[in-house]
Amino acid sequence: MKLKLYFLATLFALSCTAKTNLQAQLETNTKTDFNELSESFLKRIIDKKDTKEIQDILANTSIKELDNALDTNDKRLAFWLNIYNAYIQVILQKNPELYDDRGSFFKLEQIKIAGETVSFAKIEHGLIRKSQWEYGLGYIRSWFPNKFERKLRVIKPVFNVHFALNCGAKDCPPVAIYEWERLPEQLNINTKRHLDKTSEYNSETNVVKVTSLFSWFRGDFGGKGGIKKILKANEIIPSPKGVDIEYTNYDWTLDLDNFIDL
Repeated sequence: MKLKLYFLATLFALSCTAKTNLQAQLETNTKTDFNELSESFLKRIIDKKDTKEIQDILANTSIKELDNALDTNDKRLAFWLNIYNAYIQVILQKNPELYDDRGSFFKLEQIKIAGETVSFAKIEHGLIRKSQWEYGLGYIRSWFPNKFERKLRVIKPVFNVHFALNCGAKDCPPVAIYEWERLPEQLNINTKRHLDKTSEYNSETNVVKVTSLFSWFRGDFGGKGGIKKILKANEIIPSPKGVDIEYTNYDWTLDLDNFIDL
């Protein structure tokens, strides 16, 4: 009898101490700083360190916990920008052949967050662009977004996220680590840098050549009038009056490890 009791007590003690590091983290997820976690995700990628532990925490949190933690628009924008850019690196470094069929790649549900498996398209168009229809040019909202999207999407989208998202291609903006406290400043800096790099203004013809991003998401920028105002504000054109816009071809050559400090 004493031996049996000892055996049962031993089993109980082992079960109590068998929790993994991940399980211990999950118990304290309400205290997790998800913005800091998203920044660490990219830092570890840049330093060529393993990110599985961070991916596990992201996968096993809840929608409620993430919603509560991302309680401002800048926190949401910074978090989702970092997550999108980090997973592009993680997935394509491991399986670059997936980029051969980009259409399927961006729609494939392959990113595990808060109990859901989502696609890059869901993060970009549903969460960062606030439920925009992917093919609506920025003028048509998606119908009936699911709970995950409704709870975790940004409160107010901003146009210059398009100069912060890195989709893995050569013509994509470089990857920066976005901090919610500095987000507007960082977005403005990267917008200016990217427009300087991708735009060409001919004063004789009054024609400006710009990235195709302006064409694909023209509604996000306020149409042609809004695009011209953005170009003027970033000193690409001297005046929006009479300027003709041409869109350049996008270079989709895979180009990873394109990082920048902001």
